[in-house]
Amino acid sequence: MKKLYIPLLAIVLLQSCSSDVLNTAPESIKQTALFYQNQAQLEQGVNSVYASLQYNGQYQLAMLAIGEIPSDNTFDEVPANDSFTYGEFDFFTIQPNNSLISSTWKDNYIGIQQANIVLNRIGAVSMDQTLKNYRTGEVKFLRALMYFNLVRIFGDVPLATKETVDVNEYFGQGRTSSETVYNFIETELKDAINLLPVKADQNGRVTKGAALGILGKVLVTRNKFSEALPYFKQVESLGYQLLEPTDISKIFDPANKNNAEIIFDVQFASGLNGNTEGSQAYQMFSPSGFVPGAKGHNLPTKEIYSLFGSDDKKRRDAYLGITTNNVPYTRKLVKTSAAVADGGSNVVVLRLADVYLLMAECYAQANDFLNANLYLNKIKTRAGISNVNLTTQTALLDEIALERRKELVGEGHRWFDLVRTGKAISVMTNYFQNTPGYSTATIKSHNLIMPVPQDQINTDPAIKQNPGY
Repeated sequence: MKKLYIPLLAIVLLQSCSSDVLNTAPESIKQTALFYQNQAQLEQGVNSVYASLQYNGQYQLAMLAIGEIPSDNTFDEVPANDSFTYGEFDFFTIQPNNSLISSTWKDNYIGIQQANIVLNRIGAVSMDQTLKNYRTGEVKFLRALMYFNLVRIFGDVPLATKETVDVNEYFGQGRTSSETVYNFIETELKDAINLLPVKADQNGRVTKGAALGILGKVLVTRNKFSEALPYFKQVESLGYQLLEPTDISKIFDPANKNNAEIIFDVQFASGLNGNTEGSQAYQMFSPSGFVPGAKGHNLPTKEIYSLFGSDDKKRRDAYLGITTNNVPYTRKLVKTSAAVADGGSNVVVLRLADVYLLMAECYAQANDFLNANLYLNKIKTRAGISNVNLTTQTALLDEIALERRKELVGEGHRWFDLVRTGKAISVMTNYFQNTPGYSTATIKSHNLIMPVPQDQINTDPAIKQNPGY
């Protein structure tokens, strides 16, 4: 696990360069033992945890790709690009040496290590106690979010919760059970809820609503629906709002970032700090030939495009486009400058529409059909389509799943929804059987989690591979 602990020796520390939006620009390499002596240095350390979310293995590319390509929502138009890295997810031929899998493990643990350092040092830093509480809550949230993503992708993962001062102490420890990791995530988010403000001092910072919402999502992932619902209801009371039907195209508009529907997103911006603050996602996830250097990865399937009925074209056209060659593409990522690899679209981690649909699911699981229909219809009403009044649990859960698929397309949720609801194998088997080009594709039970990166196993043999890989 040598790569996991690279940050022990040197951390890229990043600082905010805007009083309104949390930007994270590289400043310098500093020895951690000589740093964190005052509030300004501590703030740089906190910002470096945020900055790790921008890495390829986190929300730059991996969470959007891994959360969608293995599902029936998106596909890889040009699998050979980037050495089949993304095509492997499309056909469930993912190899332990897949570079995106390796980056996902490494980049999350870089962020976790930096979070551990900040949490270990913050107590000794002289600063306003309220601000110290806020920053502690932010970093606890970010660490929990990274562990949530890791455990959903890999299953059991090493649980490191203290600053690493000797890499050797972690060799031979192996992986921690996913149950233990999930318990830690829940505790961490509950701590964060009590520390975080309702409104942040900068756009892009974590708030109480983000911690409440992600905790609710963690609980739903663990099938703890009755426990999740109170946290989602608290989110609802904090003033977030669905944008109006006339403004549905503005949810992901870079000119309308951090709008009333967004609870937490990862900040990207074009043209800053030598084009280091932008995202590659627009270029990577656009159809081949659509823009210079487009790679054709993670494109919406024709099936998802056609799922939007004739009465749902306004929402479809806000979220999806289609080329003259009849290839769908996402409109949730936008070209913001001539440098297409320096995209300025934020990546949404949680928004109110997601919360409402999860609330509908929780109510449906409790056979509270009145409220399940109520929250499901909030999304349908905003989309401008007919409301429903479904009276069986199965019908409600199926309709909620369909609405989640359409409303959240391309945001990195569909694969995780299929896995947590136990439908991944049946849905994808049916998709392969009915979609041209997938005659050789199969999904098996071991594919519900991804392989552990081979470079981690090579470094520490106590890290064992997931079965089937």
